[in-house]
Amino acid sequence: MRSSLALLPLLLAACATTSTAPQAARPAAELYARSFGTARPVTLLVVLHGDAPATNPGYQYDFAQALAARIPNSRVVALLRPGYEDPQGNRSPGERGLTTGDNYTPDRLDAVSDSLRRLRARYPRARLVLIGHSGGAAMAADLAGTRPELVDGLLLAACPCSLPEWRQHMKARLPAAPFDQPVHSLDPLQTVGGAQLDLRAALVVGADDPITPPRFSRAYAEALALRGIATDYRVIPGKGHEILDDPEVLSAAERLAAALPKKG
Repeated sequence: MRSSLALLPLLLAACATTSTAPQAARPAAELYARSFGTARPVTLLVVLHGDAPATNPGYQYDFAQALAARIPNSRVVALLRPGYEDPQGNRSPGERGLTTGDNYTPDRLDAVSDSLRRLRARYPRARLVLIGHSGGAAMAADLAGTRPELVDGLLLAACPCSLPEWRQHMKARLPAAPFDQPVHSLDPLQTVGGAQLDLRAALVVGADDPITPPRFSRAYAEALALRGIATDYRVIPGKGHEILDDPEVLSAAERLAAALPKKG
């Protein structure tokens, strides 16, 4: 199912590009990262994984590699969020938290934004598309609203974008988990007013997502559209929460990369 809210132009990027071998990097904030794609990108795409309450996330690397192969002249950087460890034992400094919506806090946003600033300085001619899945999508939305100068395009997959309501939803699903404890995380619906008006945004969510049902993504898409921000909102029939590698998400990233104006 597709819903259009000030729909992004449906521009298609070319189908293939050559991806270099993955490279590990440590930007200024010392967050661990893996990079794929060209060394002189026109488009820089940065990926934030989800909260991963029961696992050490590594799926973001596979997605980043696949995306670099699809978008010409791109570099895709998958960051390991503060306090997280990946399956290979690489770790970013900081506190992971309880993964109850408690780790979208100003200090963690600072750590990610430090990495974004370093990447923008390293690739000054590239437009930056920030991509987040689940809890990473909430962080990406908060960064677009609080550090708007860093983000040219925003892609949110399965976003818990209405944080208090999402935590209530999760408390009902998992009564024993501490989703009712106070947190210092920023609510994307409260930070959306800071997003730059020329931002290009896309939201994708599974129709059968039990963790972040479509209503949370739609609320944020509507808030962006009310500000006049070009927003592409799509619901994928029959899909659940783990959609980062879904063709709809990859295609949304391609459209964003194609729609952003080139830097001089």
